[in-house]
Amino acid sequence: MLNVTELRTGSVFKENGDPYLVLKYELIKLARQGAYIKVKAKNLLTNSIIERSWHSNLTVEEGDVYRRNAQYLYKEGDNFVFMDPKTYEQEIVSGKILSQVSGFLKEGETAQIVFYEDHPIAVELPPSATFEVTYTEPGFKGNTVTNVYKSAIIETGAEVKVPAFINIGDKIKVDTRTGEYIERA
Repeated sequence: MLNVTELRTGSVFKENGDPYLVLKYELIKLARQGAYIKVKAKNLLTNSIIERSWHSNLTVEEGDVYRRNAQYLYKEGDNFVFMDPKTYEQEIVSGKILSQVSGFLKEGETAQIVFYEDHPIAVELPPSATFEVTYTEPGFKGNTVTNVYKSAIIETGAEVKVPAFINIGDKIKVDTRTGEYIERA
């Protein structure tokens, strides 16, 4: 069991038999009632988002998940094939699990596969990655007063909103969790 005050962003707990990943953790102190914990969490099996609040003296069941580094090899139909760099074992991960991050997977890059009861339930990429812009419309001269964004296609095929000064061939840094442009690389 895990005390709710030990939960942090990125930790995993179980509720009703399902594993949840903590997305946001907040400790709220009240004068007479004591403290309580407010958590925004994602169900790792269904990808649904929940919000829960507990008094600080309660406990939750600790999620029995583990992470393993893996190298992305290729896409096979709707599935993605990863390889453990130490044992060279291949792991096939369903495209449903990768729906949010599949646009930021580059062949040969390393990711972490999250396992629950020996089944892959999520893939975590590094927080940011560098990509080359393969297509974007040219920016218009004079659109520099305000933050003007345009669509750009990166080398993996994903679409990212970028500032008007980005051109084809530029390398950009993208937040892989949100899909937002960070800076020129």
